[in-house]
Amino acid sequence: MSPDELRLGVDVGGTFTDLVALGSGDVITAKVPSTPRDQSEGVMRAVEAAGIEAAAVAALAHGMTVATNALLERRGARTALVTTEGFRDVLEIARQNRPSLYDLTQDRPPPLVPRELRFTVRERMGPEGEIEPLDEESLREAVSALREAGVEAVAVCLLFAFAYPEHERRVGAALREALPGVHVSLSSEVLPEFREYERFSTTAADAYLAPRLAAYLKNLAEKAEKAGLPPPLIMQSSGGVVRVEDAISDAAGCVLSGPAGGVVGAAYVGSLSGHRDLLTFDMGGTSTDVAPILNGEAQTTTETVVAGVPIKLPMVDVHTVSAGGGSIAWADAGGALRVGPHSAGAEPGPAAYDKGGREPTVTDANLYLGYLADGAQLGGEVVLRRRLSEEALERLGRKLGLGAEEAALGIVRVANAQMARALRVISVERGLDPREFALFAFGGAGGMHACALADELGVRTVLVPRAGGVLSALGLAISDLRRDYVRPYLSSLEEADEKDLEERFAEMEEAAVKELEDPEYTRRADLRYRGQSFELTVEADDLRGLAERFHAVHERRYGYRMEDEPVELVNLRLTATVSVGKPELDEPEPEPETETGRRKANFDGEWLEVPVLARERMGEGSEVEGPAIVEFRESTCVVRPGWGGRVDGVGTLVLEKRDG
Repeated sequence: MSPDELRLGVDVGGTFTDLVALGSGDVITAKVPSTPRDQSEGVMRAVEAAGIEAAAVAALAHGMTVATNALLERRGARTALVTTEGFRDVLEIARQNRPSLYDLTQDRPPPLVPRELRFTVRERMGPEGEIEPLDEESLREAVSALREAGVEAVAVCLLFAFAYPEHERRVGAALREALPGVHVSLSSEVLPEFREYERFSTTAADAYLAPRLAAYLKNLAEKAEKAGLPPPLIMQSSGGVVRVEDAISDAAGCVLSGPAGGVVGAAYVGSLSGHRDLLTFDMGGTSTDVAPILNGEAQTTTETVVAGVPIKLPMVDVHTVSAGGGSIAWADAGGALRVGPHSAGAEPGPAAYDKGGREPTVTDANLYLGYLADGAQLGGEVVLRRRLSEEALERLGRKLGLGAEEAALGIVRVANAQMARALRVISVERGLDPREFALFAFGGAGGMHACALADELGVRTVLVPRAGGVLSALGLAISDLRRDYVRPYLSSLEEADEKDLEERFAEMEEAAVKELEDPEYTRRADLRYRGQSFELTVEADDLRGLAERFHAVHERRYGYRMEDEPVELVNLRLTATVSVGKPELDEPEPEPETETGRRKANFDGEWLEVPVLARERMGEGSEVEGPAIVEFRESTCVVRPGWGGRVDGVGTLVLEKRDG
C-alpha cells in the first residue's frame, strides 16, 4: 500500500455510522448519525464527513445490520421451500428445546417460510445414495405452484443433499430456468452438513435475506462507484471480508456483519498492547455485543440463533443483549424498573437529543449523572441537553416513586446487570474464568460502564483503545479476505483414513484457490464423543493429535474428559484467508496540559467534583487516577474510584484496579 492509499472501514450501527481510514501511519475517524431508511446514505455521509479524497482510497470494507434487521423485524423476501415429500414441516417441528423450559405459554417465533409456501417433490436419497429417483412430474408441479405463488426466493432442502446433492441440483436448475427473477438457495451449497432442521433453517434464512441484501449492496456499490470509490468489501459473520457478489450468494453469513468487525479490531489492538486474552465489550446505541478472545484470536462458533432462527455457519462467538445507550427505561406492570429491549435508535433518539424522544434512555441517565457533558456534540450533528434528560427521568420516576437521580442510578444498575450477565455467558458458561482476562471496552458507551462491570466480574484490567468509539470500523479496515468451507465426514476417529482426510482438505483448498489469490489455510474438524448430539471444533493441521486436542477442549468447555470413550469425526472445515496490511499504531507525546476542567459526577449516589481529561491531549505515558472522566473524540471513559492507569505506546488507555 503506497503512502497515499487508504483502507476505509465503515460500520453502520443502530444509532451512528462510524468510519476509520488507515494509511501511512495515520488514523482518520468520523462518526455521523445512521440513516435507517437507507443505510448506504450514512456510509456516504461518513466518507464525506471524513474529508477523504476518493482517489486516495485503496479499499472500502463495510459492516452493516441489513441482514440482522431483516430477521429481527421479519422484513425479508417472500420465501418458499422445496423439500422431499413427507418432510414439509421440518421447519415447523424444529427441536424439542424451548427458550424458557417451564413457560408453556411462550410461542416460538414463526418460521421464515409459512406452510402454504412449502412444496414437496418425490425423491429420496439415503446414507448410501439414491433410494428413489427424482420424479419429474412432481418437480413440474412444484415449479408451477411456485410460479403462481409469486415468491421472491426459494430454499431447496432435500434429504441427504449434504452428501448426495444430485437431486437438489436438478431441482435448483429447473427453478432457475423457470423463475429467472427469483433467488434460489440450495442447502448443498449453503450448508453441506447433516442435521435436517439446522440445514433447512440456515438455507431458508439465506433465501429469505438474499433479495433484500442484494438490493442494498447493489445500491451501495452504485453509490461508491459514482463517488469514485473502489467496490465495497463486505464483512462476514466469520470475521473476514468478501466481495459484494460473494456476500449476496452467502446472505445468511452476514447476520453478524457489524459485531464481527469490532471483535477483529479488539483482537488486533489488544495484542499490540500485550493482552491476548480478552473479553470484548462493545456497547453501542442499540445493543451490547460481548465476545471472548483467546491467545489473540477471535473465537468462532457454528451454533448461533439470531432472532429465533438457528444459523449453522461459522460466526464470531458474539453474544448480544439489548442494553445500549439508546435502550429505553420503563416501568413494567409490577412497578419494576426495566431497560430495553426497545431502543430510541437514531430517530428520534434519547430525550437528550432534542429530536422528539421523550422516554429516558441509558444515555439520558449517563448525562444526568455527569458522565457526559451538557452541550456535548455527538457525531457532529447531535447536541446533548441535560435538561431534557432530567425531565424524561422525572416522568419515569413518578411512575416508580423515585426522583430523577434515583431513576438515573437505577437505569445504570439495571443496564450493568444485563451486560454483566452477558459477559458471564461468554466466559463462565464457556469454562473461562473472567478474572484471568482483561476487559476490552469500546463502542460509543463502552468506556462509561467498563470499570463498573470489571468490579462486578472481578476483572482487574480494563483496556480502552484510542479509537474505541469507532473500533468496529477499524476492525473492518484491517480485516482479511476470508472464505470458509465444510465437508461432512461421519466416521470414528480410529477408522478415519488419513489419506482420505488429506484428499478432502485438498478438494476444499482447490475450491479456495478459484476464489482467492494465494490464500493461507487453516484446517479444523468437528468432533464429539460417540453418542453426543453436538460437536466441538478443534485445529486439524496435525491429524494425529486430533483426539488429545478434542479431550482438552471438551474439558475446558464442560469440565471433564472421557478418554475411554470413542471419538467421532463429523465435519472437516477449511478457512482460507488473504491477509491485508496491518498498520502500526503509534501514540504521540502528551501535551503539557491534559485537564480541560472539572465537573460533578455521581458515583453510587455520591456527587463528586472530578477532573475531565481530553484524550486528544494525552499521549504515551499520560496517567489518570479515578475518579475522573476521560473524553475521547467519539466516546467517553469513566474512571471509577479505585481505578487508575496510563496510556501505552499504541494509544490504549490501560486501567488497573488499585489495591486497598
